[in-house]
Amino acid sequence: MNSLTKRFIKYITISTDSDPNSTTCPSTKEQWDLAKIIVEDLQNIGLEDVTLDENCYIMATLPSNCEDKSIPTIGFIAHMDTAPSYSGVGIKPRIVENYDGKDIILNEKENIILSPNDFGHLKNYIGQDLIVTDGMTLLGADDKAGVTEIIEAVKYLKEHPEIKHGEIRIGFTPDEEIGNGANHFDVKKFNCKFAYTVDGGEIGELEYENFNAASATVKITGRDIHPGSAKNSMINSIMLAMELHSMLPVEQRPEYTEKYEGFFLLDEIKGNVENTTVEYIIRDHSMKKFNEKKNLLKAAVAYLQVKYKDAQIKLELKDSYYNMREKIEPVIEIVKIAKKSMEDLGIKPLISPIRGGTDGARLSYKGLPCPNLFTGGHNFHGKFEYIPIQSMEKARDLIIKIAENIAKQ
Repeated sequence: MNSLTKRFIKYITISTDSDPNSTTCPSTKEQWDLAKIIVEDLQNIGLEDVTLDENCYIMATLPSNCEDKSIPTIGFIAHMDTAPSYSGVGIKPRIVENYDGKDIILNEKENIILSPNDFGHLKNYIGQDLIVTDGMTLLGADDKAGVTEIIEAVKYLKEHPEIKHGEIRIGFTPDEEIGNGANHFDVKKFNCKFAYTVDGGEIGELEYENFNAASATVKITGRDIHPGSAKNSMINSIMLAMELHSMLPVEQRPEYTEKYEGFFLLDEIKGNVENTTVEYIIRDHSMKKFNEKKNLLKAAVAYLQVKYKDAQIKLELKDSYYNMREKIEPVIEIVKIAKKSMEDLGIKPLISPIRGGTDGARLSYKGLPCPNLFTGGHNFHGKFEYIPIQSMEKARDLIIKIAENIAKQ
């Protein structure tokens, strides 16, 4: 087992689920456990300015080994937490060596199978070595693969001074999975001209566009009356919630959209006759269409409030992040550098919009342009998550090559 694989397995076996209901930063104490281990690892590698702040943000520096002082300082960023939507406690990874293209039994007792019939991309990795789960947890490649790849890249550069590079800053954040990863990221302290998040999926992914995002909460208060005498008196808040949902375009649900198509996701509904709460997330790459979606939801709520004047319908709408494209296009050269670096390594660039968001989107709006690079993983946030070791190695090599190519410019 090589250094990269050992490090990745060490990190993923430390539970770091984030908690959307927490009011602390980080949202879970377990993230401190991983952060302290990472800090020790960075110090052992010999990086400088290694810091862990009061909010669990890690920063460190690999100094330039070039005399040319005009080489820009660049950064690489990943997050330490894993998604709370699926358990990351007690991860038991397994390496499937020389994958044969057939079904992988993750858990025989529970009959959990990772199959190319369900996930056709598995066929792309025949002959490679896959790290998989035991079917009971997620794997944690999102984004401990990114953390691992960055650390292994700077370790390699530290050990190979013949590869010339400028100053490199690395940053690891908590709570990205609950949308808070950039909240306390000190861009001024990080002190980079630009950076790359290493938080993408399959090998070759290079992204500088993402969704504009908002969350919406609709709280409906009706009137609970005994059903035997409910005529002209009961206002069933559950039925109002269903009516509201029926007013939104069916074709704009996630299961019917792809590429640049946005959506309304009914994320949660809970309640009773008297009170019902409905949670939505709204996404679109186009700011115009994004605003149209928000306005449509507002109009639907307003209409229902008029129709059911004795009910109370309150909408809370909050923007989460915006499309980073606006901030990346003025410095599009940083995308071109990443693309060329992939091509230098024989990696086919897959430039596409992110149907989601990363820390990089919010950091771009805080003044730190951050395109997103692949980690190599697939099926994030669930028991079928896996990552080819060879893809992780390519991600590590890409970070090294980007640093090298920037120094050559």
